[in-house]
Amino acid sequence: MTPEFVVEIVQRTIEIAVLLSAPVLVSSLAIGLVVSLFQAVTQINEATLTFLPKILIAGLSLVFFLPWMISLIVSFTSGILTNLPMYTG
Repeated sequence: MTPEFVVEIVQRTIEIAVLLSAPVLVSSLAIGLVVSLFQAVTQINEATLTFLPKILIAGLSLVFFLPWMISLIVSFTSGILTNLPMYTG
């Protein structure tokens, strides 16, 4: 196993991790921005007001994106396990 090969596997792992976390993070960021804009317009300074919408949108995005996330991680894992003899030899 060459150093370039290890770097490629680590790079692909980081890409998968970013892809798996992106839908929840982006949706939470977007709803947080909307709620913060609402707070600025209405001059409501309640710090806990953003938590419930963020939790709800994170849960909804997990429900919506979970099949894609599972297929992505299963294909990555099966690729790693299928090629395991090539990695060790």
